[in-house]
Amino acid sequence: MSEEIKIDPYGFREYDARWLYEKDINLAGIENLGKGLGTQIIKHTNKDNPRIIVGHDYRSYSETIKAALKKGLISTGCFVEDIGLSLSPTVYFAQFDLEADAVAMVTASHNENGWTGVKMGIKKGLTHAPEEMKELKDITLNKKFVKGKGNEKKIKDFQKTYKDNLINKNKIKKKIKAVVACGNGTAGIFAPEILRGIGCEVVELDCNLDYTFPKYNPNPEDLKMLHAISKAVKDNSADIGFGFDGDGDRVGVIDNKGNEIFSDKIGLLIARNLSHIHKNSKFVVDVKSTGLYSKDKVLLENNCKTIYWKTGHSHIKRKVNSEKALAGFEKSGHFFFNQPLGYGYDDGINSAIHVCHLLNNQNKMMSEIINDLPITYQTPTMAPFCKDEEKYKVVEDLVKQVKEIKKNKTVIDEQIIKEILTVNGVRFSFEDGSWGLIRASSNKPSLVVVTESPTSDERKKKIFDFIDDLLQKSGKIGNYDQKI
Repeated sequence: MSEEIKIDPYGFREYDARWLYEKDINLAGIENLGKGLGTQIIKHTNKDNPRIIVGHDYRSYSETIKAALKKGLISTGCFVEDIGLSLSPTVYFAQFDLEADAVAMVTASHNENGWTGVKMGIKKGLTHAPEEMKELKDITLNKKFVKGKGNEKKIKDFQKTYKDNLINKNKIKKKIKAVVACGNGTAGIFAPEILRGIGCEVVELDCNLDYTFPKYNPNPEDLKMLHAISKAVKDNSADIGFGFDGDGDRVGVIDNKGNEIFSDKIGLLIARNLSHIHKNSKFVVDVKSTGLYSKDKVLLENNCKTIYWKTGHSHIKRKVNSEKALAGFEKSGHFFFNQPLGYGYDDGINSAIHVCHLLNNQNKMMSEIINDLPITYQTPTMAPFCKDEEKYKVVEDLVKQVKEIKKNKTVIDEQIIKEILTVNGVRFSFEDGSWGLIRASSNKPSLVVVTESPTSDERKKKIFDFIDDLLQKSGKIGNYDQKI
Protein backbone atom coordinates (compact mmCIF):
# COMPACT_ATOMS: atom_id res chain seq x y z
CA MET A 1 0.00 0.00 0.00
CA SER A 2 1.38 3.41 -0.91
CA GLU A 3 2.04 6.00 1.79
CA GLU A 4 -0.85 8.29 2.61
CA ILE A 5 -0.20 11.81 1.29
CA LYS A 6 0.41 14.42 3.96
CA ILE A 7 0.90 18.05 2.93
CA ASP A 8 -0.15 21.00 5.12
CA PRO A 9 -1.57 23.81 2.90
CA TYR A 10 0.06 26.45 5.15
CA GLY A 11 3.46 25.24 3.95
CA PHE A 12 2.88 27.10 0.69
CA ARG A 13 4.09 30.46 1.91
CA GLU A 14 4.46 33.78 0.21
CA TYR A 15 7.52 32.85 -1.86
CA ASP A 16 9.04 29.69 -0.32
CA ALA A 17 7.54 26.33 0.52
CA ARG A 18 8.42 25.24 4.08
CA TRP A 19 7.19 22.46 6.33
CA LEU A 20 8.13 20.58 9.47
CA TYR A 21 9.10 17.15 8.16
CA GLU A 22 7.32 14.63 8.90
CA LYS A 23 4.74 16.46 11.03
CA ASP A 24 3.36 18.67 8.23
CA ILE A 25 4.59 16.87 5.13
CA ASN A 26 5.74 13.34 4.31
CA LEU A 27 7.65 11.90 1.36
CA ALA A 28 4.45 11.20 -0.58
CA GLY A 29 3.55 14.87 -0.06
CA ILE A 30 7.00 15.94 -1.32
CA GLU A 31 6.58 13.72 -4.40
CA ASN A 32 3.27 15.43 -5.11
CA LEU A 33 4.98 18.80 -4.68
CA GLY A 34 7.43 17.64 -7.38
CA LYS A 35 4.53 16.66 -9.64
CA GLY A 36 2.92 20.05 -9.01
CA LEU A 37 6.12 21.95 -9.72
CA GLY A 38 6.87 19.86 -12.82
CA THR A 39 3.35 20.51 -14.16
CA GLN A 40 3.72 24.22 -13.49
CA ILE A 41 7.12 24.41 -15.22
CA ILE A 42 5.83 22.56 -18.29
CA LYS A 43 2.86 24.94 -18.46
CA HIS A 44 5.02 28.08 -18.24
CA THR A 45 7.85 26.97 -20.54
CA ASN A 46 5.62 25.25 -23.14
CA LYS A 47 8.11 22.39 -23.25
CA ASP A 48 7.37 18.69 -22.75
CA ASN A 49 10.80 18.07 -21.27
CA PRO A 50 12.06 21.22 -19.54
CA ARG A 51 15.48 21.00 -17.86
CA ILE A 52 15.47 21.62 -14.11
CA ILE A 53 18.49 22.23 -11.90
CA VAL A 54 18.10 20.54 -8.51
CA GLY A 55 20.34 20.82 -5.44
CA HIS A 56 20.12 20.24 -1.68
CA ASP A 57 21.54 21.61 1.59
CA TYR A 58 23.35 19.62 4.29
CA ARG A 59 20.49 18.62 6.55
CA SER A 60 20.31 14.95 7.51
CA TYR A 61 17.06 14.43 5.57
CA SER A 62 17.60 16.78 2.59
CA GLU A 63 18.80 14.06 0.19
CA THR A 64 15.77 11.90 1.02
CA ILE A 65 13.49 14.91 0.40
CA LYS A 66 15.31 15.66 -2.86
CA ALA A 67 14.89 12.07 -4.09
CA ALA A 68 11.10 12.27 -3.55
CA LEU A 69 10.91 15.70 -5.21
CA LYS A 70 12.88 14.45 -8.25
CA LYS A 71 10.59 11.42 -8.57
CA GLY A 72 7.62 13.78 -8.81
CA LEU A 73 9.35 16.08 -11.32
CA ILE A 74 10.45 13.18 -13.54
CA SER A 75 6.92 11.70 -13.60
CA THR A 76 5.65 14.87 -15.32
CA GLY A 77 8.30 14.73 -18.05
CA CYS A 78 10.97 17.01 -16.58
CA PHE A 79 14.65 16.38 -17.28
CA VAL A 80 16.33 16.80 -13.90
CA GLU A 81 19.98 17.92 -13.68
CA ASP A 82 21.18 17.27 -10.14
CA ILE A 83 24.17 19.38 -9.03
CA GLY A 84 24.31 17.69 -5.59
CA LEU A 85 25.16 19.42 -2.31
CA SER A 86 24.84 23.15 -2.93
CA LEU A 87 23.89 26.59 -1.76
CA SER A 88 20.75 28.25 -3.11
CA PRO A 89 22.89 30.69 -5.16
CA THR A 90 24.83 27.75 -6.63
CA VAL A 91 21.54 26.45 -8.02
CA TYR A 92 20.54 29.93 -9.26
CA PHE A 93 23.94 30.32 -10.95
CA ALA A 94 23.63 26.87 -12.53
CA GLN A 95 20.42 27.90 -14.29
CA PHE A 96 22.39 30.63 -16.12
CA ASP A 97 25.57 28.64 -16.60
CA LEU A 98 23.82 25.51 -17.91
CA GLU A 99 21.00 27.47 -19.59
CA ALA A 100 18.28 25.47 -17.86
CA ASP A 101 14.53 26.15 -17.70
CA ALA A 102 13.93 26.15 -13.94
CA VAL A 103 15.40 25.50 -10.48
CA ALA A 104 14.39 23.62 -7.32
CA MET A 105 16.60 23.88 -4.24
CA VAL A 106 15.82 21.67 -1.24
CA THR A 107 16.47 23.82 1.82
CA ALA A 108 14.79 25.33 4.86
CA SER A 109 17.51 28.00 4.89
CA HIS A 110 18.07 29.17 8.50
CA ASN A 111 14.96 27.55 10.03
CA GLU A 112 15.61 25.21 12.95
CA ASN A 113 16.24 21.50 12.46
CA GLY A 114 13.12 19.58 11.53
CA TRP A 115 12.14 22.11 8.85
CA THR A 116 12.42 21.37 5.16
CA GLY A 117 11.39 23.27 2.08
CA VAL A 118 12.01 24.15 -1.53
CA LYS A 119 13.10 27.41 -3.16
CA MET A 120 12.04 27.36 -6.77
CA GLY A 121 11.96 29.51 -9.85
CA ILE A 122 11.31 29.43 -13.57
CA LYS A 123 12.47 32.76 -15.03
CA LYS A 124 16.26 33.01 -14.70
CA GLY A 125 17.41 34.77 -11.54
CA LEU A 126 13.91 34.98 -10.04
CA THR A 127 12.13 32.78 -7.50
CA HIS A 128 8.42 32.15 -7.09
CA ALA A 129 6.34 35.13 -6.03
CA PRO A 130 2.86 34.91 -4.37
CA GLU A 131 1.06 34.35 -7.72
CA GLU A 132 3.28 31.38 -8.64
CA MET A 133 3.01 29.96 -5.12
CA LYS A 134 -0.78 30.19 -5.28
CA GLU A 135 -0.82 28.42 -8.64
CA LEU A 136 1.59 25.72 -7.37
CA LYS A 137 -0.56 25.18 -4.27
CA ASP A 138 -3.68 24.77 -6.42
CA ILE A 139 -2.03 22.31 -8.85
CA THR A 140 -0.47 20.28 -6.00
CA LEU A 141 -3.39 20.07 -3.57
CA ASN A 142 -5.93 19.41 -6.32
CA LYS A 143 -3.61 16.95 -8.10
CA LYS A 144 -3.91 18.62 -11.51
CA PHE A 145 -0.76 16.82 -12.65
CA VAL A 146 0.47 16.13 -16.18
CA LYS A 147 2.19 12.84 -17.00
CA GLY A 148 5.32 12.53 -19.07
CA LYS A 149 8.61 10.72 -19.49
CA GLY A 150 11.38 12.53 -17.72
CA ASN A 151 14.92 11.55 -16.81
CA GLU A 152 17.76 12.51 -14.53
CA LYS A 153 21.46 13.13 -14.79
CA LYS A 154 24.08 14.08 -12.24
CA ILE A 155 26.20 17.15 -13.00
CA LYS A 156 29.71 16.44 -11.75
CA ASP A 157 31.96 19.04 -10.04
CA PHE A 158 29.54 21.92 -10.34
CA GLN A 159 30.72 23.26 -6.98
CA LYS A 160 34.07 24.04 -8.62
CA THR A 161 32.43 25.84 -11.57
CA TYR A 162 30.51 28.05 -9.15
CA LYS A 163 33.56 28.78 -6.96
CA ASP A 164 35.80 29.59 -9.94
CA ASN A 165 33.21 31.98 -11.37
CA LEU A 166 33.26 34.08 -8.18
CA ILE A 167 37.02 33.85 -7.59
CA ASN A 168 38.27 34.68 -11.09
CA LYS A 169 36.52 38.04 -11.45
CA ASN A 170 36.96 39.32 -7.89
CA LYS A 171 40.64 39.31 -6.99
CA ILE A 172 41.60 41.94 -4.39
CA LYS A 173 44.99 43.55 -3.79
CA LYS A 174 44.65 44.46 -0.11
CA LYS A 175 45.36 41.75 2.48
CA ILE A 176 42.08 41.44 4.34
CA LYS A 177 41.86 39.14 7.35
CA ALA A 178 38.32 37.80 7.54
CA VAL A 179 36.53 35.59 10.06
CA VAL A 180 34.21 33.33 8.07
CA ALA A 181 31.42 31.80 10.16
CA CYS A 182 28.99 29.27 8.73
CA GLY A 183 27.18 27.91 11.81
CA ASN A 184 27.98 24.36 10.57
CA GLY A 185 25.68 24.98 7.59
CA THR A 186 26.35 24.25 3.92
CA ALA A 187 28.26 27.51 3.29
CA GLY A 188 31.18 25.90 5.17
CA ILE A 189 32.37 24.08 2.05
CA PHE A 190 32.09 27.17 -0.16
CA ALA A 191 32.73 30.48 1.63
CA PRO A 192 36.23 29.93 3.13
CA GLU A 193 37.65 28.61 -0.15
CA ILE A 194 36.13 31.39 -2.28
CA LEU A 195 37.25 34.21 0.04
CA ARG A 196 40.76 32.71 0.19
CA GLY A 197 40.65 32.47 -3.59
CA ILE A 198 40.03 36.20 -4.03
CA GLY A 199 42.97 36.99 -1.72
CA CYS A 200 41.66 37.12 1.87
CA GLU A 201 43.36 35.55 4.85
CA VAL A 202 40.54 33.44 6.31
CA VAL A 203 39.90 32.46 9.93
CA GLU A 204 37.28 29.69 9.89
CA LEU A 205 34.56 29.53 12.54
CA ASP A 206 32.17 26.54 12.63
CA CYS A 207 32.78 25.76 8.96
CA ASN A 208 32.69 21.97 9.35
CA LEU A 209 29.32 20.60 8.21
CA ASP A 210 27.14 19.34 11.05
CA TYR A 211 23.42 19.08 10.42
CA THR A 212 22.63 19.07 14.16
CA PHE A 213 23.75 22.75 14.28
CA PRO A 214 25.43 22.13 17.67
CA LYS A 215 26.09 25.79 18.54
CA TYR A 216 23.27 27.86 17.02
CA ASN A 217 21.24 28.06 13.85
CA PRO A 218 23.22 29.35 10.88
CA ASN A 219 21.34 32.65 10.77
CA PRO A 220 23.17 35.99 10.50
CA GLU A 221 20.32 37.71 12.36
CA ASP A 222 20.75 35.35 15.34
CA LEU A 223 22.46 37.24 18.18
CA LYS A 224 24.26 34.07 19.38
CA MET A 225 25.92 33.68 16.01
CA LEU A 226 26.81 37.38 15.82
CA HIS A 227 28.36 37.32 19.31
CA ALA A 228 30.49 34.30 18.39
CA ILE A 229 31.77 36.08 15.25
CA SER A 230 32.45 39.25 17.25
CA LYS A 231 34.59 37.32 19.74
CA ALA A 232 36.53 35.60 16.93
CA VAL A 233 37.17 38.94 15.17
CA LYS A 234 38.60 40.44 18.38
CA ASP A 235 40.59 37.31 19.33
CA ASN A 236 42.19 37.17 15.87
CA SER A 237 42.54 40.94 15.28
CA ALA A 238 40.61 40.45 12.04
CA ASP A 239 39.58 43.23 9.64
CA ILE A 240 36.05 41.92 9.16
CA GLY A 241 33.72 39.07 10.17
CA PHE A 242 31.18 37.38 7.90
CA GLY A 243 28.33 35.11 9.01
CA PHE A 244 26.46 33.02 6.41
CA ASP A 245 23.05 31.42 6.70
CA GLY A 246 22.20 27.75 6.12
CA ASP A 247 21.83 27.93 2.34
CA GLY A 248 24.34 30.71 1.69
CA ASP A 249 22.12 33.39 0.22
CA ARG A 250 22.54 35.79 3.18
CA VAL A 251 25.44 37.35 5.02
CA GLY A 252 25.86 39.21 8.31
CA VAL A 253 28.83 41.54 8.90
CA ILE A 254 30.90 42.37 11.99
CA ASP A 255 33.44 45.22 11.88
CA ASN A 256 37.09 45.10 13.03
CA LYS A 257 36.10 46.17 16.56
CA GLY A 258 33.63 43.32 16.90
CA ASN A 259 30.51 45.43 16.37
CA GLU A 260 27.62 44.05 14.41
CA ILE A 261 26.63 46.19 11.43
CA PHE A 262 23.03 45.68 10.40
CA SER A 263 22.84 44.56 6.79
CA ASP A 264 20.81 47.55 5.65
CA LYS A 265 23.73 49.81 6.63
CA ILE A 266 26.20 47.52 4.84
CA GLY A 267 23.91 47.82 1.82
CA LEU A 268 24.08 51.60 2.05
CA LEU A 269 27.89 51.53 2.19
CA ILE A 270 28.01 49.22 -0.85
CA ALA A 271 25.46 51.43 -2.67
CA ARG A 272 27.65 54.49 -1.94
CA ASN A 273 30.73 52.66 -3.21
CA LEU A 274 28.92 51.63 -6.41
CA SER A 275 27.25 55.01 -6.97
CA HIS A 276 30.58 56.72 -7.81
CA ILE A 277 31.10 54.41 -10.81
CA HIS A 278 27.43 53.76 -11.65
CA LYS A 279 25.83 57.21 -11.46
CA ASN A 280 22.03 57.59 -12.00
CA SER A 281 21.41 54.08 -10.68
CA LYS A 282 18.40 52.77 -8.81
CA PHE A 283 18.60 50.74 -5.62
CA VAL A 284 15.78 48.72 -4.03
CA VAL A 285 15.59 48.16 -0.26
CA ASP A 286 12.98 46.45 1.90
CA VAL A 287 10.65 48.14 4.39
CA LYS A 288 12.73 46.85 7.32
CA SER A 289 15.72 48.89 6.13
CA THR A 290 17.17 52.08 7.58
CA GLY A 291 15.59 55.40 6.63
CA LEU A 292 19.06 56.77 5.73
CA TYR A 293 18.88 55.67 2.05
CA SER A 294 16.26 58.23 1.08
CA LYS A 295 18.30 61.25 2.22
CA ASP A 296 21.84 59.94 1.74
CA LYS A 297 24.12 62.73 0.50
CA VAL A 298 26.45 60.46 -1.52
CA LEU A 299 23.59 58.73 -3.34
CA LEU A 300 21.90 62.06 -4.04
CA GLU A 301 25.17 63.61 -5.32
CA ASN A 302 25.46 60.71 -7.75
CA ASN A 303 21.82 61.08 -8.76
CA CYS A 304 20.82 57.66 -7.42
CA LYS A 305 17.30 56.80 -6.36
CA THR A 306 16.16 54.36 -3.65
CA ILE A 307 12.83 52.50 -3.71
CA TYR A 308 11.42 50.95 -0.51
CA TRP A 309 9.67 47.65 -1.29
CA LYS A 310 8.16 44.50 0.22
CA THR A 311 10.39 42.40 2.48
CA GLY A 312 11.26 38.97 1.07
CA HIS A 313 14.02 37.75 -1.23
CA SER A 314 11.54 36.98 -4.00
CA HIS A 315 9.85 40.39 -3.86
CA ILE A 316 13.11 42.36 -3.86
CA LYS A 317 14.62 40.17 -6.60
CA ARG A 318 11.62 40.88 -8.85
CA LYS A 319 11.62 44.59 -8.08
CA VAL A 320 15.35 44.83 -8.88
CA ASN A 321 14.58 43.03 -12.13
CA SER A 322 11.51 45.10 -13.14
CA GLU A 323 13.09 48.45 -12.17
CA LYS A 324 16.40 47.47 -13.81
CA ALA A 325 18.00 48.54 -10.52
CA LEU A 326 21.75 48.11 -10.05
CA ALA A 327 21.31 46.36 -6.69
CA GLY A 328 18.86 45.52 -3.94
CA PHE A 329 19.47 45.20 -0.20
CA GLU A 330 17.39 43.53 2.48
CA LYS A 331 17.77 44.07 6.21
CA SER A 332 17.91 40.28 6.70
CA GLY A 333 21.16 40.10 4.70
CA HIS A 334 19.90 39.18 1.23
CA PHE A 335 21.75 41.37 -1.31
CA PHE A 336 21.00 41.35 -5.04
CA PHE A 337 23.44 42.54 -7.68
CA ASN A 338 22.12 43.07 -11.18
CA GLN A 339 24.16 43.28 -14.38
CA PRO A 340 27.01 44.11 -14.73
CA LEU A 341 27.69 43.00 -11.13
CA GLY A 342 25.67 39.79 -11.02
CA TYR A 343 22.60 38.00 -12.35
CA GLY A 344 20.14 39.67 -9.97
CA TYR A 345 19.79 36.83 -7.45
CA ASP A 346 20.94 36.79 -3.83
CA ASP A 347 24.31 35.25 -3.03
CA GLY A 348 25.76 35.75 0.45
CA ILE A 349 29.30 35.02 -0.69
CA ASN A 350 29.09 37.53 -3.55
CA SER A 351 27.75 40.04 -1.00
CA ALA A 352 30.76 39.39 1.26
CA ILE A 353 33.01 39.89 -1.77
CA HIS A 354 31.43 43.34 -2.34
CA VAL A 355 32.27 44.23 1.26
CA CYS A 356 35.87 43.15 0.55
CA HIS A 357 35.88 45.43 -2.53
CA LEU A 358 34.68 48.24 -0.28
CA LEU A 359 37.65 47.67 2.07
CA ASN A 360 39.97 47.23 -0.90
CA ASN A 361 38.93 50.62 -2.36
CA GLN A 362 39.34 52.65 0.83
CA ASN A 363 42.31 53.17 3.04
CA LYS A 364 40.17 52.80 6.16
CA MET A 365 39.11 50.12 8.62
CA MET A 366 35.50 48.92 8.51
CA SER A 367 34.71 50.73 11.78
CA GLU A 368 35.91 54.01 10.21
CA ILE A 369 33.90 53.45 7.02
CA ILE A 370 30.73 52.81 9.04
CA ASN A 371 31.42 56.00 11.03
CA ASP A 372 30.97 57.97 7.80
CA LEU A 373 27.25 57.17 8.02
CA PRO A 374 25.00 59.23 10.27
CA ILE A 375 24.34 57.41 13.57
CA THR A 376 20.93 55.81 13.99
CA TYR A 377 19.60 53.65 16.78
CA GLN A 378 18.08 50.44 15.39
CA THR A 379 16.40 47.45 16.96
CA PRO A 380 17.18 43.96 15.69
CA THR A 381 14.37 42.24 13.78
CA MET A 382 11.94 41.01 16.44
CA ALA A 383 9.33 38.34 15.81
CA PRO A 384 6.39 37.93 18.20
CA PHE A 385 4.46 34.67 17.70
CA CYS A 386 1.19 35.02 15.80
CA LYS A 387 -0.73 32.13 14.20
CA ASP A 388 -0.39 31.75 10.42
CA GLU A 389 -4.16 31.87 10.05
CA GLU A 390 -4.44 35.08 12.09
CA LYS A 391 -1.30 37.11 11.30
CA TYR A 392 -2.50 38.89 8.13
CA LYS A 393 -5.78 39.93 9.76
CA VAL A 394 -3.92 41.23 12.84
CA VAL A 395 -1.70 43.37 10.59
CA GLU A 396 -4.71 44.62 8.61
CA ASP A 397 -6.31 45.85 11.84
CA LEU A 398 -3.07 47.51 12.94
CA VAL A 399 -2.79 49.36 9.60
CA LYS A 400 -6.24 50.86 10.26
CA GLN A 401 -5.26 51.83 13.82
CA VAL A 402 -2.01 53.51 12.71
CA LYS A 403 -3.84 55.43 9.97
CA GLU A 404 -6.31 56.64 12.60
CA ILE A 405 -3.45 57.71 14.91
CA LYS A 406 -1.89 59.70 12.04
CA LYS A 407 -5.24 61.32 11.17
CA ASN A 408 -5.80 62.36 14.79
CA LYS A 409 -2.23 63.70 15.04
CA THR A 410 -1.70 61.58 18.17
CA VAL A 411 1.70 62.34 19.71
CA ILE A 412 4.17 59.48 20.30
CA ASP A 413 7.29 60.57 22.23
CA GLU A 414 6.67 64.20 21.24
CA GLN A 415 6.36 63.28 17.55
CA ILE A 416 3.42 62.94 15.19
CA ILE A 417 3.30 60.41 12.34
CA LYS A 418 4.16 62.16 9.08
CA GLU A 419 4.15 59.36 6.54
CA ILE A 420 2.74 55.86 6.21
CA LEU A 421 3.96 53.20 3.77
CA THR A 422 1.71 50.14 3.35
CA VAL A 423 3.37 48.11 0.56
CA ASN A 424 4.09 45.46 3.19
CA GLY A 425 2.37 45.73 6.57
CA VAL A 426 2.71 49.28 7.90
CA ARG A 427 5.84 51.44 8.15
CA PHE A 428 5.14 54.78 9.79
CA SER A 429 7.66 57.63 9.91
CA PHE A 430 7.94 60.67 12.19
CA GLU A 431 9.11 64.23 11.58
CA ASP A 432 12.66 63.51 12.80
CA GLY A 433 13.10 60.46 10.52
CA SER A 434 12.35 57.89 13.25
CA TRP A 435 10.09 55.04 12.13
CA GLY A 436 8.44 51.78 13.17
CA LEU A 437 7.35 48.72 11.20
CA ILE A 438 4.82 45.95 11.79
CA ARG A 439 4.33 43.24 9.17
CA ALA A 440 3.43 39.57 8.94
CA SER A 441 6.35 37.14 8.54
CA SER A 442 6.32 35.41 5.17
CA ASN A 443 7.75 32.10 6.31
CA LYS A 444 6.88 31.63 9.99
CA PRO A 445 3.84 31.97 12.28
CA SER A 446 4.90 35.38 13.58
CA LEU A 447 4.84 39.10 13.00
CA VAL A 448 7.94 41.21 12.38
CA VAL A 449 8.69 44.39 14.32
CA VAL A 450 11.55 46.87 13.69
CA THR A 451 12.09 50.44 14.89
CA GLU A 452 14.82 53.01 14.22
CA SER A 453 15.55 56.55 15.36
CA PRO A 454 18.26 58.95 14.20
CA THR A 455 17.55 61.02 17.33
CA SER A 456 18.05 58.73 20.34
CA ASP A 457 18.09 55.20 21.67
CA GLU A 458 15.29 56.28 24.00
CA ARG A 459 13.03 57.26 21.10
CA LYS A 460 13.71 53.93 19.36
CA LYS A 461 12.52 52.17 22.55
CA LYS A 462 9.46 54.42 22.93
CA ILE A 463 8.36 53.56 19.38
CA PHE A 464 8.79 49.87 20.17
CA ASP A 465 6.73 50.26 23.38
CA PHE A 466 4.00 51.95 21.33
CA ILE A 467 3.96 49.04 18.83
CA ASP A 468 4.12 46.40 21.56
CA ASP A 469 1.18 48.05 23.32
CA LEU A 470 -0.92 47.86 20.12
CA LEU A 471 0.07 44.22 19.66
CA GLN A 472 -0.70 43.18 23.23
CA LYS A 473 -4.15 44.81 22.96
CA SER A 474 -4.91 42.61 19.92
CA GLY A 475 -4.76 39.56 22.21
CA LYS A 476 -3.30 37.51 19.33
CA ILE A 477 0.39 37.73 20.19
CA GLY A 478 2.65 35.18 21.87
CA ASN A 479 6.30 35.42 22.94
CA TYR A 480 8.95 37.31 20.97
CA ASP A 481 11.96 35.40 19.59
CA GLN A 482 14.12 38.30 20.85
CA LYS A 483 13.18 41.63 22.34
CA ILE A 484 14.87 44.91 23.28
